[in-house]
Amino acid sequence: MRFRWIGAALLSAAAYYVYLPLPRAVGEPWKLMLLDALFRGFMHVGDMAHALGVCHRVHLLNRVVSWVEVIEARSCDSVHVSDSTLGGVPTRVFQPKRGRRLKRGLIYFHGGGWALGSGRMRSYDLLCRKMAEDLDAVIMSVDYRLAPEAVFPDQYHDALAASRAFLSAGVLQRYSIDPDRVCVSGDSAGGNLAAAVAQELSTDNGLTFRFKAQALIYPVLQALDFYTPSYQQNQAVPILYRPVMARFWLQYLGADPSLEALLLANNHSTLDQPGISPDTRSKLDWTTLLPARWRKDFRPVARATGSVGVVGEVPGLVDVRAAPLLAEQRVLGRTPKAYVMTCEFDVLRDDGLMYAERLQDAGVTVTNDHYEDGFHGCMVFAFFPMWSRVGRRSMENYIDWLDQNL
Repeated sequence: MRFRWIGAALLSAAAYYVYLPLPRAVGEPWKLMLLDALFRGFMHVGDMAHALGVCHRVHLLNRVVSWVEVIEARSCDSVHVSDSTLGGVPTRVFQPKRGRRLKRGLIYFHGGGWALGSGRMRSYDLLCRKMAEDLDAVIMSVDYRLAPEAVFPDQYHDALAASRAFLSAGVLQRYSIDPDRVCVSGDSAGGNLAAAVAQELSTDNGLTFRFKAQALIYPVLQALDFYTPSYQQNQAVPILYRPVMARFWLQYLGADPSLEALLLANNHSTLDQPGISPDTRSKLDWTTLLPARWRKDFRPVARATGSVGVVGEVPGLVDVRAAPLLAEQRVLGRTPKAYVMTCEFDVLRDDGLMYAERLQDAGVTVTNDHYEDGFHGCMVFAFFPMWSRVGRRSMENYIDWLDQNL
């Protein structure tokens, strides 16, 4: 009898830890709860290891990811898979074995807050294999350097170096890629890198070949406003919580982690900040950039006074290479046609929506693919065992867009 009570207590504790009240419209909430419980558990263990001085919290999480997710480069009947380098950056290459002589080409940057993950993870490996096969395209998945050892602009420089190499005549010829059918893409932090690269290379007059398209999957694009409607609405929705995103930003920008509270209070972007001009603020003014359906009843949090030295201490906050949403309209207007995926239950939803609006205002053809039941990271959960219907649906629609536009 005593063991039954102990078992019941343990089950109750597990259920309490796993259960999380979620909006009704979230797709397959119990799958998301289980995924979040695993992620939170590893985060808590990482925090404890960090506090005890055993290792950095990010190192522990990446060790777990490597143990569970990273797989070897294995070819199959339809796709040849190999590990190589691109512009000196480690890259996994997926080449269709059959199909057209000249292939489409896509360079992909994985997500993970510029600190976690790898293009060699099972979920990304399977995504790239499917893209290579379905699109008859050569896919190059880039393993850029990660925080905390690498901080901005290291990840950006890796993404840019790999992209320049990808667009070079030598690489295009070696892999039989059609130079008129190439795309840059990425999810979350990888979407940030893809957008920044698309901006930089669109203004480089020395390039012979350019990207035909950019495909951004729930990208993170700014760190000045942590009170957009989506940050307010989804601050407690897994798997990307509002404080976690602030922490990722500070790690990426090589900033003092104690600034997290300032970011979460918008004290770093107060109206008395000399480093933030009215023109910069207008580029993320969601009261004008977002339609009413997403503004809802939320109100901006723009404090008059605050910590005026933060932008000077962390200049990456207003650097367009780190925050592509802040780019000038003339730069946006030169970027290629865009696909921007957004999810209703994602703190980054409004980053993507505002970017899509600004691109469209600049004359760029934009497809905004929005998922009313989607959550952050859903597209990479399109395969067993973390399979979700919205993940599968979003992945198939993303590949369909590439098929029609590349």
